[in-house]
Amino acid sequence: MTLTMSETINTIENDAVKNKVLLVEDDTNLGKVLKKYLELNDYEVELARDGKLGLAAFKASHYDICLLDVMMPNMDGFTLAEEIRNIDPDIPLFFLTAKNMKEDIIKGYQLGADDYIMKPFDSEILLHKIKAIVKRNTEFIAAHDTEEFTIGKYYFNSRRSILQLEGEKEERHLSIKENSLLKLLCETKNDIMLRSEALKKVWGSDSYFNGRSMDVYITKLRKHLKDDSNIEIKTVHGKGFRLMVPDEQTS
Repeated sequence: MTLTMSETINTIENDAVKNKVLLVEDDTNLGKVLKKYLELNDYEVELARDGKLGLAAFKASHYDICLLDVMMPNMDGFTLAEEIRNIDPDIPLFFLTAKNMKEDIIKGYQLGADDYIMKPFDSEILLHKIKAIVKRNTEFIAAHDTEEFTIGKYYFNSRRSILQLEGEKEERHLSIKENSLLKLLCETKNDIMLRSEALKKVWGSDSYFNGRSMDVYITKLRKHLKDDSNIEIKTVHGKGFRLMVPDEQTS
């Protein structure tokens, strides 16, 4: 791995708040070097030595990005990625691997990888890839920032990505895409949220596969809102979806 730490430290701005990286790598030397390198570039890094330890770390804390080796003892990187995706389907995820078979690369992307990086790699390029992904997510959240909504019996804070039922103390934390979709629905409450526009804003394109993904997230939102029977997310065939809140319907 090529390290150019001094150049990178001098040319890359420090973030006001350190982004947190989960690094799961069973190569002790590579893990230590990469951890130190990222820390010198103002990231907070948790290093786990195998897949099971990586999963335990992910469940115990919040991370902004995951870097996963593929070939590891106890739990391989692909299996770990599936477990992570079950918990948080939106978190940025990179595979770091020496496996260069086409089927392995395809599997990595099918699991939702943002990038599949072959070893040995240039650490400076990896650093810029990480910064680009984190910046993209930060800007996306900022663009949909700071609003509170009442949805029937629910309180929804899009800045904190939480949904709370009236009378309950427990807050439900939404994923990035759940939060973004619900905010768009709230902004068009009792009117049509156009499918193509929502896909472009949340997924970046209105492709067929992104459309199927959005349908899954709409189903998740319906489940989140099921405890108020007066609320409904209606499918408007050929157009999009409508968040119906009877007390606030337009005349």
